Amino acid sequence: MKIAIFAAIAVVVLALLVLVHRWLWIRLVRDTTRPRGTARRVGTTLAFTLPLLSLAALTAGRAGAPFWLQQSVAWPGYMWLAVLLYLTLAMLVAEPVRALLLRSRGPSPDPAPAPPLPARQGDGDGDGDGQSASQSASPSASESRSPALPARGPEGVSRRRFVARAVGGAAAAAAVGTVGYGTYGVLRGPRVKRVQVPLAKLPRAAHGFRIAVVSDIHLGPILGRAHTTRIVDTVNRTQPDLIAIVGDLVDGNVHDLGSAAEPLSRLRARHGSYFVTGNHEYFSGARQWIDHVRELGVTPLENARRALPYFDLAGVNDVQGESEGHGPDFDAALGDRDRSRAAVLMAHQPVVIHDAVRHGVDLQLSGHTHGGQLWPGNYLAELANPTVAGLERYGDTQLYVSRGAGAWGPPVRVGAPSDITVVELASYQA
Repeated sequence: MKIAIFAAIAVVVLALLVLVHRWLWIRLVRDTTRPRGTARRVGTTLAFTLPLLSLAALTAGRAGAPFWLQQSVAWPGYMWLAVLLYLTLAMLVAEPVRALLLRSRGPSPDPAPAPPLPARQGDGDGDGDGQSASQSASPSASESRSPALPARGPEGVSRRRFVARAVGGAAAAAAVGTVGYGTYGVLRGPRVKRVQVPLAKLPRAAHGFRIAVVSDIHLGPILGRAHTTRIVDTVNRTQPDLIAIVGDLVDGNVHDLGSAAEPLSRLRARHGSYFVTGNHEYFSGARQWIDHVRELGVTPLENARRALPYFDLAGVNDVQGESEGHGPDFDAALGDRDRSRAAVLMAHQPVVIHDAVRHGVDLQLSGHTHGGQLWPGNYLAELANPTVAGLERYGDTQLYVSRGAGAWGPPVRVGAPSDITVVELASYQA
């Protein structure tokens, strides 16, 4: 049943993408170029090639393609998806402008009067000559019924093409500019965000305890070792007491991405670094990554808990692990703990907040949503998550959701800048 639903959704999405690409081809290629011209051929070729590259970027990893091939198709394929989103939105906004510009065209100027034809010389008298000249100068009945200018003359076509080029060029510039700025934000690296969270059970001695929350790094064919290095350097500069990596570290296997993750071994915190799985770890081979991060000096919390000097730190597997029989187990992580102590839970997806509330968790740290990543994706994220970004309270439990330090798919963020959050715990007794 689930496969049938997935297949139906996939067919609808593909059909929609085909229609969108055809519409964009009409507006940006057919309406702006001359038939059989070089520009028309190039535009048509791109209209077929770019969506195929996007499909290849989305499927190459799961199909087991060589990593070099994944890298080759990832940049153009994923970037086109981002450009496609904002190009479509820009063209939707521009469509009424285009229609208004074409409708506002003034009446065509009257054609210049034709010079009178000379009278034919003949043997007739003056009346005859006058009649002949008059008949020669007057158009026939059929000619008088013909329009002064053709309905689709060169001037009309030129105007339509000019409007199409102006509107299409403005929309393309807006889309490319938006995507370019969003790409710069990701490649520049995440910014540090600081949030203070008061916990009722936290002792006075733990006031000001700093947890660096890192989520959704998404190492893969685009974001690699340099991306990890930027994140590690940024985290270490905050001098945290503890580092919490809350899932979606990778999009690929250890063989291809092990070296990209290696800078994680340089993370430094007084109480150590901890890791829980995200849904993408289960797409990439969760067990191999759990073992690998342990080798890098990061402690995995697989439905487990650590008693720290001032509070309990627990972690649960991602819900995607249920497909492999390794889903979240709150009883194993929190069932037998001393509830007089504060508890901080690492869980990749915000949707498990209600389980956290039932088990008396004081603070849940999550990621997964990317804050929507690409506006207006935040509205879609709100449909599937109780909190998309930031700090919210659910009963006696507070939930903090990071926007993430990387990006999935296109290395682009619009309206949802990447971040590393330093959560500073505050004691009511301080």
